[in-house]
Amino acid sequence: DLPWEKISLGKPFWQCIEKELKGDPPAPITYVFKSFGDIHTTVPVEPHESERTGRFVRQAKTECGIHTRTTSAGSPHGGALMDLMVKDAGKAKELVDSCVKAVEINERQACDVFCLLHGAFSPLKGFMDETAYSSVVKDMRLPEKQLFGLPVTFDMRDVSGIKKGDKLLLKWKGDDVAVLEASSIYKPNKVVEAKEVYGTSSLEHPTVFSLIQETGDYYIGGNLHGIKSIAFPYPIQTPADVRAMLPEGKPVVAFQNRNPIHRAHFELLVCAQR
Repeated sequence: DLPWEKISLGKPFWQCIEKELKGDPPAPITYVFKSFGDIHTTVPVEPHESERTGRFVRQAKTECGIHTRTTSAGSPHGGALMDLMVKDAGKAKELVDSCVKAVEINERQACDVFCLLHGAFSPLKGFMDETAYSSVVKDMRLPEKQLFGLPVTFDMRDVSGIKKGDKLLLKWKGDDVAVLEASSIYKPNKVVEAKEVYGTSSLEHPTVFSLIQETGDYYIGGNLHGIKSIAFPYPIQTPADVRAMLPEGKPVVAFQNRNPIHRAHFELLVCAQR
């Protein structure tokens, strides 16, 4: 008796492209049934939730979480690609004018701002507040239970004059690039963060050294609003740009490393593709 239209995909859902799952025109909500024979509830299991969601963890979800999930092939982490850029010029000016303080960000922070504004850190809508930060550090998951391996934080050495609810104007090389809502101001335990995230608190670890010695003592979390996309002095692409390059309906092997691909990397890619 639910207002659904049942459609047979004719093949496993993981072999379908997003257009086949969503339909044409796209349906606002798509439920993909992975198996048959069980009695399902009307509450689906979302992509960010555990496969164990359901009676096994006393949640009013499906009989077994793996049977029914809302999903789409190749969907961004959390289900939607975040776009935090403010499109309305009037709204952007209003946000800038409401800021109590301007902060010139460094290149590391600029990279984080760029990734947040364009959805590379989806489903985040800004820098992590204390609740999200603690959850990620302790359990590698956001409060909503999506997997997230590293905390994404905005650090400052001094937060005097900044209170909860204030807005900060983030600037990069003189340009107004974003407005940060300070919904959470907190002082992290960096030793615990290093131990939980990197497995060591030794300063011999280069990232731990940077965390302890180079980043500010305070973190500010809250929603981020994009005013102007950051212009780096080197080529860069947004997640949407990368997705536009990908062949439609074909699986893609993704590989990320810190340096240009060497022969061994190439062989691993070819092996994975096969």
